[in-house]
Amino acid sequence: MELYIKLFEVLSPVFFIVGIGYILGKKKSDIDTTFITNYSANFGAPALFIFAITSSGVTYSVFSEYFVYSVIALTCFAITGVIFLFFMKKDISRELPPFFLPNTGNMGIPICLFAYGSLGMGVAAAVSSLVVLLHFTVNIFLASKKFDIKIILKSPSTYAVIVAVTFLYFDLEMPKFVLNTVMLLGYAMIVLILMSLGVSLTQMKVFSIKTSLISSIGRVIVGPIIGFILIKIFNLSGYAAGVLLIQSSMPSAILTYLIASMYSPKEIVDNISSMIVVSTLMSLITIPIIVFIALKYFSL
Repeated sequence: MELYIKLFEVLSPVFFIVGIGYILGKKKSDIDTTFITNYSANFGAPALFIFAITSSGVTYSVFSEYFVYSVIALTCFAITGVIFLFFMKKDISRELPPFFLPNTGNMGIPICLFAYGSLGMGVAAAVSSLVVLLHFTVNIFLASKKFDIKIILKSPSTYAVIVAVTFLYFDLEMPKFVLNTVMLLGYAMIVLILMSLGVSLTQMKVFSIKTSLISSIGRVIVGPIIGFILIKIFNLSGYAAGVLLIQSSMPSAILTYLIASMYSPKEIVDNISSMIVVSTLMSLITIPIIVFIALKYFSL
């Protein structure tokens, strides 16, 4: 019974806030979430990375180790996506990002925080920092079919990760006033983005149920299976292994839709939108199962 109570404590805050956004979106269909997107990209996400990486108590060795495991996991997710898209005869380049870029930040980090405390948040940030960096590099490259180094240099998250990892590597202590500030900015972003996700579920449409279901299986079902296989291959254990498993189970990131809408044709944008909606809805069933397994077999 204790495990089920813990599961409820971990997931209910996240799903509740998404639900609030969904209700607001249903009541007012023209809610503009542009402010939330801009705030998150320029202030919220960089602040959350600095706070999660420097205040969690995770060591540089653990952070870097799971950063490498994240590279391997995301590579496997991408290979899965290529296989799925090849057999579905879809645009492999432009429709690949939702397969290998899960929502590890706005959903993954708070779930890992509630499941494993600050240590879980620190490892979750290792996975999420890689995902964010790939959004502004590989994701934009695949969507636009061209590479622009200026986008990386203009991304505040890039510098936030560099600063945070530098502090972690040299075992430096971030000033208390900085930690307090980035904590507020980062946590505010999580709430706003989760509500924005709920709003987006009322605005984004599913254009092909069958295709979206098949694609979403590649994200929320095959994803955690890959995560579990990596845990076994590398003989991982403890809370960090649980975080890797949970992060592997997240649905497609909504940022893949935002980037596609800027660079890709409407048909591609519609397909990505459909996958995000369906994978998110499916994750309401799959995430509780994965978190239950993580809490039961990979404890602190």
